Amino acid sequence: MASVTSPTGGCVALGHGCYAWIAGAVGWGMSNAGLITGRGESLLVDTLYDLRLTKTMLDALTPLTERAPISTVVNTHGNGDHWFGNQLVAHAEIIAARGSVVDMRQVGPAEMRALTSMDSPAGHFASRIFGRFDYTGIEPVLPNRVFDGETVLDIGGTEVRLIDVGPAHSAGDTIVHVPQARTVYTGDIVFAGAAPVVWHGPFARWLAACDLLLGLDADIVVPGHGPVTTRQAVHEIRDYLEYVHEQATTRFTAGMPAMDAARDISLGRFADLDESERLAVNVHSVYRELDPSLLPLDGPGLFGCMAELCPRV
Repeated sequence: MASVTSPTGGCVALGHGCYAWIAGAVGWGMSNAGLITGRGESLLVDTLYDLRLTKTMLDALTPLTERAPISTVVNTHGNGDHWFGNQLVAHAEIIAARGSVVDMRQVGPAEMRALTSMDSPAGHFASRIFGRFDYTGIEPVLPNRVFDGETVLDIGGTEVRLIDVGPAHSAGDTIVHVPQARTVYTGDIVFAGAAPVVWHGPFARWLAACDLLLGLDADIVVPGHGPVTTRQAVHEIRDYLEYVHEQATTRFTAGMPAMDAARDISLGRFADLDESERLAVNVHSVYRELDPSLLPLDGPGLFGCMAELCPRV
């Protein structure tokens, strides 16, 4: 299949029956997906943040899925930009890690509508970054198959490995490895060109996930956000996480409050990453690791912290 592009995304052929659907714009919620084709069937890696985006993707993939219909969907984790479009593929077996389903049950389209309509700094920030998406009409369709640890699928003769490397970015994070294609779909374990956000942690699990990715025989990396990339992007995410953990730990030890620490940390060579305001969430996650008695922030609390660091709000 030749590459298909549109203002909302594009299909990139990766070889060996693998494809990436890459978001047509950058920013919060503009996520990627993937298609792995076999004889007579295919597996879709993630749906998108709303029905319009998901339908555009599915329509563009029709030349592939007409001869290899989507029989299986894997949601890499429980953030809405990777599963809110599930109702458009509800005929398929939908698979996710156990922790991902927990997240899906906690934050669905109704919660996102509530967050983006709040009259507060958090709500205004959320409305700005998510304003391009339409959550109306979305009926939450949860996975109908849950796995723990690792499982192997046969998609029309193509081996596909699912590995839950979370909790890390979220409560459950699945990477999708296609050994014969030397390709891995990472979900949000890898952001290409943007700062990662540690909603859950611990950092050690995310670092271990990076090490696992680097140990795979995979040359092509399809990140959860950003362009198709290489193992170098995994190294960069790992370096960012190590740096932020070290910097936040130093300030925690000195008795500095978390938000003061977030404002004080200089990101250095990571300063040009998009969505740098995620540092506020990441510092809070470090502080919670170091002090388990620290209460977690809810959605408005997390987005309010990021709004403080974002100069446009």
